[in-house]
Amino acid sequence: MLTPGAGSGSGSAARPPLDVVAWVCLQDGLLLHVRTRGNSAFYVPGGKREPGESDAEALLREVREELGVLLDPATLRLAATVEAPAHGVHEGRQVRMLCFFASPLPSSPPPAPASEIAELRWLALSDGPITAPADIQLMELLVAQGLLAASRAV
Repeated sequence: MLTPGAGSGSGSAARPPLDVVAWVCLQDGLLLHVRTRGNSAFYVPGGKREPGESDAEALLREVREELGVLLDPATLRLAATVEAPAHGVHEGRQVRMLCFFASPLPSSPPPAPASEIAELRWLALSDGPITAPADIQLMELLVAQGLLAASRAV
């Protein structure tokens, strides 16, 4: 497990952080990100829990809905927890992102845009400016662990 990080912002005492789950999918030293329709920023795949859902259930559902990928629940393990200023419609709030490693089931199709997803990209830390603040923190942790490239190979 990566060392959990915390954002530098203190958040609002009246508004608890927005809790989300995210899938850490690495390939060739790059981290999978998605961009939703109508949004310019890229995010690690995942989202919010539905009422009564566990973190694992939410992650499995979100990844299936966004990418068509069927994750193997037996392979889920916490990679990191990061907290940072929220981006987009929740600006002014903190987001707490529980990030999980998980392997797709052998029968799963490869990631492809589905639902509200317009585009997929494999990113290095140097691509951070096109991502949300919580994603940058996650990427910094992954680089420190030797799991993510700091920049793209040319």
